[in-house]
Amino acid sequence: MLPRFEVVARRRPVDLVCPGSVVLDQPLTAGGRTPTPHPAPYAAVVADLDPGPFDGRLELELVSGDVRLAGWYDGSGALGLTVTAGGRTSIHRSRRHGRVPHPAAGVGLTLTGTHLTVLSRDESPDRSPGRDPDPDRGPVGWTVRGRVDLRDRVDTRDEAWLAALTTGHRWVGSGAPPGGRLRAGGFGQLGLRDVRVVTAADGSPYRDDGRLLLTATSAGPGFFDTAHTSVWALDTDSLDVEHRADLFFRRPGRPGVFGDHATHLVRDGDRWLVATSTWGDFDPGRPDATVAVTLAVTDADLLTGRHVLDTRPLALPTGDLRSVGVWDPHLVRERDRWLVGFVSARRFFRFHPALAEGPSLDALALRAADPGRIATEGTTLLRLDGDWRVLASDGRDGRRGQRRGYPVLDLDLTPVGALDAPYLTNIPWPTLVPADDGGWLMVTFDGTPYGGPLPGYGTHGDLVLLRT
Repeated sequence: MLPRFEVVARRRPVDLVCPGSVVLDQPLTAGGRTPTPHPAPYAAVVADLDPGPFDGRLELELVSGDVRLAGWYDGSGALGLTVTAGGRTSIHRSRRHGRVPHPAAGVGLTLTGTHLTVLSRDESPDRSPGRDPDPDRGPVGWTVRGRVDLRDRVDTRDEAWLAALTTGHRWVGSGAPPGGRLRAGGFGQLGLRDVRVVTAADGSPYRDDGRLLLTATSAGPGFFDTAHTSVWALDTDSLDVEHRADLFFRRPGRPGVFGDHATHLVRDGDRWLVATSTWGDFDPGRPDATVAVTLAVTDADLLTGRHVLDTRPLALPTGDLRSVGVWDPHLVRERDRWLVGFVSARRFFRFHPALAEGPSLDALALRAADPGRIATEGTTLLRLDGDWRVLASDGRDGRRGQRRGYPVLDLDLTPVGALDAPYLTNIPWPTLVPADDGGWLMVTFDGTPYGGPLPGYGTHGDLVLLRT
């Protein structure tokens, strides 16, 4: 069907403070506070520290109203969090992970959704993240040292609360504070996953100044509710990536701003269509847990900056299927009809590909589904040899014969072949782009974690590039 793909590059852009969103960059002093309003609950403050010991405690803080969220690092090597809200102050420390074995090169405080996290940087910031032999330290770079969920104490998604945020720091000690630099802005990412090509409505890649545009899920320091959607530019020659934008979402009938992700960005004439999955507050422990797909329509420039988008439900039909949730939308308009690939789950987590079609996105009907697959996602529409095909990814937990592969299906979801490509860790999506030399480029991801053991699942992955 297509020649074999081989891995040609890996990329892992890691930034606590997203470079394009910096609102504070100054020498580290004994203290201060600056107004830093944020559009969404994704914020970070980082202190880059000069080498050497110190006697005292450095506190980084995010403050709004009577709420103070602080992360601290002291001369003994201990790190922790302090939360003041509702007239009550609590201190949070990890007994196992809340101490550095040697002086940190930096300390960071992040707010991602409802999660507050303190991190240490174990090597210089210009060193590429690698694999550290000490599993308690995680990869070289940032390591999570403490985390607390604020959902029962602070409404971090409230837009008025976010607009009043200030960023500050405080030095508590008898001597001078350590030398260094303070930076603050929007939270960036620990890894990238759920990678899709930004497309025109007809399914063709949408480029900007010759560079391929991608959407991705920017991983936070924890499960899905710490992540958000980002936009990237890929140089298809050097295979380097550059961050372009971050997208956040309002939901119909729900107050607040959410970091929903697993997104497809579509250029339709002079407007953008943004289809996303409501993972931003997903809690698998809730008996009514579900995931849906929403749609935003806007003429704003989504290729730069940080945006909050109003959405409406994108009703993806599941017919007589038992379904507790749908996600991973992929949209294509062919002449007078829309095709929408997606994933439907019978329960969490048993999921399969599905395809809807209709004359408009408001009038979709289920065309096909394959509930016989139980660990397949990343449903992607692609024209191959003049025909529309559905690409997907069979995870390791699939049935025999449906594991660790990339099936190619027709529009009735009947198998017609498979991609010949290495199957990476996690469930890598088969995102393909025709190359100028007549071959193909595959842009996908793996399950490589970041940040040490404390965050658990959700910090993946590496951006992996393959060519035929």
